[in-house]
Amino acid sequence: MIAIAELNGDPIYQADVGNAYLEAKTKEKVYIIAGPEFGPLQGHTMVIVKALYGLRTSGARWHEHFADTLRDMGFFPCIAEPDVWMRDTGEKYEYVCVYVDDLAIVMAKPEEFIELLKTKYNYKLKGVGPLEYHLGADVWRDEDGVLCFGAKKYITRLISNYKEMFGSKPHLCSSPLKDGDHPEIDESDFLDADGIAKYQSIIGALQWAVTLCRFDIHCAVMTMGRFRVAPREGHLERLKHICGYLRSFQWSDSFQHEGS
Repeated sequence: MIAIAELNGDPIYQADVGNAYLEAKTKEKVYIIAGPEFGPLQGHTMVIVKALYGLRTSGARWHEHFADTLRDMGFFPCIAEPDVWMRDTGEKYEYVCVYVDDLAIVMAKPEEFIELLKTKYNYKLKGVGPLEYHLGADVWRDEDGVLCFGAKKYITRLISNYKEMFGSKPHLCSSPLKDGDHPEIDESDFLDADGIAKYQSIIGALQWAVTLCRFDIHCAVMTMGRFRVAPREGHLERLKHICGYLRSFQWSDSFQHEGS
């Protein structure tokens, strides 16, 4: 979609729908008993009508609700990817990419589309403007005007989450994995439930970093992804090593431009 925008010379905008799930109504039968925070209604049975976060089907209800909005505006889903919505203007197509409540918009006049979402459909939008940061990716133009994207801010957040998880930042490393390493023959103890949860959280974050153009860790992350069901202590140490490598090179312009 971004490549098409560049080809057609269209601006690319971003927007985030505030309280997205609450825009839709749930089909689940859910209720609560009102507590003291409800004042005179304390003790009453309160029926939930909105698609609250945490309900099993809230994501689907929001998807249906926003899909109805886009159809009403003349858009239809792409056959190859149903969360890419298209509208024929006669000369070219306009696009809206939807990832839960995050929107990437490609059209000649995105401001008019955003204003319509606010005024006619009463959506509360935030983070509206030219595409700069979307789904973890930094987006910018280099000195030649070429549109680029990379994982600079995402890696900063990844390192911050690592510090919260383990109490300190990862040690600096010069390579994703050590030369001649064979994690498949590791015989250290299996991780407990908490260790497995940490392993799966980190491997998921690293996989997304690869998606955001950090191809330099792709082989290491693919190798360690094999052990996510039953990882060992040594496998977790290797993930820490990969995080240490990203910390060492998180500001590298060479990696960002290569990934663009």
